Amino acid sequence: MGGINPYHKATSIPTATRPFTVRLAGHPTTIEVRPEQLPFGRDGRPGSLLDILLNGGRVAIDHACGGVNACSTCHVVVKEGLESCSTADEAEEDMLDTAPGLTPQSRLACQCVPDGSRDLVVEIPSWNRNAVKE
Repeated sequence: MGGINPYHKATSIPTATRPFTVRLAGHPTTIEVRPEQLPFGRDGRPGSLLDILLNGGRVAIDHACGGVNACSTCHVVVKEGLESCSTADEAEEDMLDTAPGLTPQSRLACQCVPDGSRDLVVEIPSWNRNAVKE
């Protein structure tokens, strides 16, 4: 579906320029991300955590709105490497306010685009953990 909500101001976010990994906290999955492969699919913003988790790592994470920042079902917590991710805009922050279990490291996977400067450790909150499969 893509990662841009037509009701929000569209902004361009650059994707990663160097290889990095995304590891799921408490789960054996580690995804190797190569910039030349991005985007993997059409879920969320190009190069977003949602795109990486779903299409690069085959991790089933709920995203009821199709990855366009219209719900909070793809809420994740970036435990390590948050500083290498795009900054949350006001629309994402407003949507995050509706997510259960919000933390200072919370992001919507559909909007969070890593730049590749750090490896990431991402936690899928416990209320959504049943969606993770090996």
